[in-house]
Amino acid sequence: MNCQNENLYHVYNQGNNRRQIFFIDENYLFFLKKIRAFLLPHADFLAYSLMPNHFHFLIYMHSVDAPIPPPHLTNFRYKQIPQKLQKESDSSPKIRNFSESIAIMLRSYTRAINKQEGNSGSLFREKTKAKNGFDGKLWTGEKSITKDFSFAEGNDYATNCFHYIHENAKEANLVTKPEDYMYSSARDYAGLRKGTLCNQELAKKLLFI
Repeated sequence: MNCQNENLYHVYNQGNNRRQIFFIDENYLFFLKKIRAFLLPHADFLAYSLMPNHFHFLIYMHSVDAPIPPPHLTNFRYKQIPQKLQKESDSSPKIRNFSESIAIMLRSYTRAINKQEGNSGSLFREKTKAKNGFDGKLWTGEKSITKDFSFAEGNDYATNCFHYIHENAKEANLVTKPEDYMYSSARDYAGLRKGTLCNQELAKKLLFI
């Protein structure tokens, strides 16, 4: 996964062989906690959707390489470890890149789900994708839709991706309105929930929504 700072990325993966990855409500909530612990040190989330067999994130990368959070801060929302807490934990904290963080997060989640379901082996596809839009395709979980989308100046891929992520549950006939789906950021942007995972102010600034 080749990412750069100060860029937007559509990050996604699905269950291995399209298998289910979320089984009960607690699984979704557990995964969201993992996102906070492992991914927020690297990126601001602009949108997300957790579907029964895949997930989508739209993120703004601010730190491809970031300090590893101490275990007691795994639910802490931050861009970097506060200096005071850094000293308490480790005067020279280890650095982890985004690819490593998401791989570790998915392995940790897989272990918990395999234990819950009595399964073994890979839960997710081997490689998580991070598209910056220049390939001109949106991933739907089944196939790619070829359109002239790009994060390049003058193109609206990012805004289309933002809305696509929120429409995902409706398109899958899980809900009748995007904001009815509990496990996406659509409810937050609709003002129905005071979610803190997404940086809505930054999303509005970057995407003109």
